[in-house]
Amino acid sequence: MNAAQHTAPAPVAVVTGASRGLGLALARALAADGWQLVITARGAAELAAAEADLAAVTEVVALSGSIVDDDHRAHLAEAADGLGGASLLVNNAGTLNGAATPGAEPLPRLADFPLPDLLETFEVNALAPIALTQLVLPQLRARVGAVLNISSDAAVVPYLGWGGYGASKAALDLATAVLAGEEPELRVWAVDPGSMRTRMLQEAGPGEDISGEPLPEEVVPVLLGLLHDRAPSGRYRAEELAAVVRGGR
Repeated sequence: MNAAQHTAPAPVAVVTGASRGLGLALARALAADGWQLVITARGAAELAAAEADLAAVTEVVALSGSIVDDDHRAHLAEAADGLGGASLLVNNAGTLNGAATPGAEPLPRLADFPLPDLLETFEVNALAPIALTQLVLPQLRARVGAVLNISSDAAVVPYLGWGGYGASKAALDLATAVLAGEEPELRVWAVDPGSMRTRMLQEAGPGEDISGEPLPEEVVPVLLGLLHDRAPSGRYRAEELAAVVRGGR
């Protein structure tokens, strides 16, 4: 056999919410790091642009759709299997307030949160990541892989107006901790990336100046450090992560 035949296939990562913001920044970094990608987002046009960008660097499968949809999640798992099997699942897709009933505030008080929107907030932010993880787990187990769930400080701090979003992220945090205990061979992380200069943050505070917040690209290196060092399963804050990872070696 020649050297090429001995070369291990590139690892595969599934990244949700990958058309913009932190998801796209992380997908770009993973591509540059030699990963094959399965990416998804609801916006077909933005996802197609991301696919074209990433395809110049690595093998990428882009599937637009909602992670709340059962069939769509199954297609993502099948696509990862087709590339050789996932070694990493990044549950990054999220929503502030579900479908956002027309005229609703971007961050409604719990007393005024339309229940259909609240249900979708939990479906997108907590239930769908759990469901997608269930589908991808056999691939992750076979490769002793990792799950990275993107959390928020709103999961642990009772910010007024953030009750629905924060409660859904708190549910994801707890599910992350339980999965870590149930799957000790894997790495299962929840990471609070902190405030970033993203469309979602701007939507949370229309008209607010967020120019002083870091770009997602500034947060990505600490996420890659978590992956490279295979840090212990657990919940991390991005601003503390670099020190935590260094101290855990």
